[in-house]
Amino acid sequence: MPTYEYKCKKCGNTFEKFQSITADPIKNCKSCGGEVYRLISKNANFILKGNGYYSTDNRNSSYPSEKKRLAASSIQGQEKKEISKKQDSKIEEKKDKETSVK
Repeated sequence: MPTYEYKCKKCGNTFEKFQSITADPIKNCKSCGGEVYRLISKNANFILKGNGYYSTDNRNSSYPSEKKRLAASSIQGQEKKEISKKQDSKIEEKKDKETSVK
């Protein structure tokens, strides 16, 4: 349930009211009984914490160093894959040559 902020037209008193979205707005000031109007709320900043949110939310200070470490390990993994592919292709070439000679 949101918190709504109201301001009195007569005395200028501002106050907040925690109420349901479907509830009717307050019409009278608590202090003087004058007419009030709802203000546009400024408290829209909030932080989502816990499971089920994106990993980029609420990063800790070690994130940049962890990102670099992961990037380096993935590059090393790609290099190993490329080397093993080259070795496999050399083995296949040797087998092809052996079969063509016979």
